[in-house]
Amino acid sequence: MNRDLFPSIVLYEDNHLIVVNKPAGELVQGDQTGDIPLVEKVKTYIKKKYHKPGAVFLGVVHRLDRPTSGVLIFARTSKALTRLNRQFNQRTTEKKYWALVSHPFQNTQGTLTHWMIRYPEKNKSKAFVKELSGSKKAILSFNKKQDLQHYCVLEIHLKTGRHHQIRAQLSAFGHPIKGDLKYGAKRSNPDGSIGLHARSLRLTHPTTGELLDFIAPPPETPIWSAVLSG
Repeated sequence: MNRDLFPSIVLYEDNHLIVVNKPAGELVQGDQTGDIPLVEKVKTYIKKKYHKPGAVFLGVVHRLDRPTSGVLIFARTSKALTRLNRQFNQRTTEKKYWALVSHPFQNTQGTLTHWMIRYPEKNKSKAFVKELSGSKKAILSFNKKQDLQHYCVLEIHLKTGRHHQIRAQLSAFGHPIKGDLKYGAKRSNPDGSIGLHARSLRLTHPTTGELLDFIAPPPETPIWSAVLSG
């Protein structure tokens, strides 16, 4: 376990949930790579901090792609997991993403509607402008938040939740995300990340009913620093 990872990435924790700022490159759940996923690292953090004997329960409520950073929530009890899952399934949560795309990007705001097909063998999805057999409708809205020297920052609101939705839709729109080679970027980022950050998450606490807002600082890189300073 990376000793520097905790507690620096923890945004919030109580007896029912824990919210972290996922670093780009961290795997949320285990896959064929065999790398230790973030869910196991969070379990280890909880076990050590609270001196818990035996196995630690931790439910994965939602996921972020490995090269994506930002707000990620885990449930610490089965009751919290059930209630949080219901919120995500009913889309009563509110998520905002920041995406870096290259210039020229003329639109200041808009909505993208596509029909998406997932290709599991390639761990990839493709967005089409027309409905096809087996496709699922995907909708997102965007606002141009800021112009930088070579890129601009879009604030993204998802209306649906499809596999690689933001990445595939922006690529189909002609503006792949910075560093996202899988979806058409011209070059990768040195650290293997992509310019996509889950900036904020609003939801209702599964036990108290309190409305909670979580905001995750973007990675400490020159381009994200320019976003914050702007």
